[in-house]
Amino acid sequence: MKQPELNPVLRFGAIFSLVGLIALTFVWELVVAPWRPELSALVGVSWLVFKLIPLLLPLPGVIRGRLYTLQWASMLVLLYFMEGVVRAFSDSSPVSRLMAGIEIGLAVVFYLCAILYVRPAKKAARAAKSLHATQSSQTIGGENGR
Repeated sequence: MKQPELNPVLRFGAIFSLVGLIALTFVWELVVAPWRPELSALVGVSWLVFKLIPLLLPLPGVIRGRLYTLQWASMLVLLYFMEGVVRAFSDSSPVSRLMAGIEIGLAVVFYLCAILYVRPAKKAARAAKSLHATQSSQTIGGENGR
């Protein structure tokens, strides 16, 4: 069976938005709105910056265009979408609300790019599975008819 045509623009959109989320999280938590700055000065970093680690895990697979990685990363990014929504409505700082809006936008772009990139391969896999099931049932039916 022929491999489906995957859209490289969607892959690059997913890469761009994931890298953007990583950069945004890093800048937001270390520069713009560090949590408890008096503790950050003692330790050297805001502990909330560690929330970018889950975003780093799928990065190699997203760059390579691995379908499985894009699938589970699209679910992971929904956590950052939810965080952006909560912070957009609860933070008092206008800069934090703006950054939350950017986080929401990047999460939506990643989600849509990842889902739309994977879609043709999923359709092809379903078609191959149903074709295989049809062929095997015809083979079994043909043997029983003898």
